[in-house]
Amino acid sequence: MDYSKLISVTGLGGLFELIASKADGAIVRSLEDKSTKFISSRQHSFSHLESIEVYTQRENVNLVEVLKAMQASSEPLPSEKDAAAIKKYFQKVYPDMDFDRVYASDMKKMIKWLSLLKKNEIELKLREGEEEVASDEDKAKEEATDNEPAAAEVVADEQTATAKKGSKTIPKKKTAKKKEQN
Repeated sequence: MDYSKLISVTGLGGLFELIASKADGAIVRSLEDKSTKFISSRQHSFSHLESIEVYTQRENVNLVEVLKAMQASSEPLPSEKDAAAIKKYFQKVYPDMDFDRVYASDMKKMIKWLSLLKKNEIELKLREGEEEVASDEDKAKEEATDNEPAAAEVVADEQTATAKKGSKTIPKKKTAKKKEQN
């Protein structure tokens, strides 16, 4: 099983292997009980583990970086039920994490997910070139974001002007046609 095929599904605990995607959802296999089922995209959202980032004091890091740090640590994994122990664990294992923005529930998920990944013997590794592609995408997004507000305002102003103009002229034309017919 490949790390790049793993997804998280909102509303469902655990991790899933993406077997096939369809227009209205996906067929997934649970890593916990190996059951296969269809998940509707109308009720659930899917997140590839490769695309999940964790807030840090500096720049966000990919989830795989935190999981690798957890795996390399000599600290034992804390119980998922003890929030204080979980926070202490992450302060030792990944002290750069932004604990104001990373919730206890997210840290619990990371512990549970690492346990599942170890149990299923899945190698924690991004696809080749993923980091380079991500950095190029980030640059493109930053450039687009810098230009977006002005462009969005122009488009919105044009649409508003067109809508106002169109709403005033349409009733007049209809009224004029009715008078001509009488």
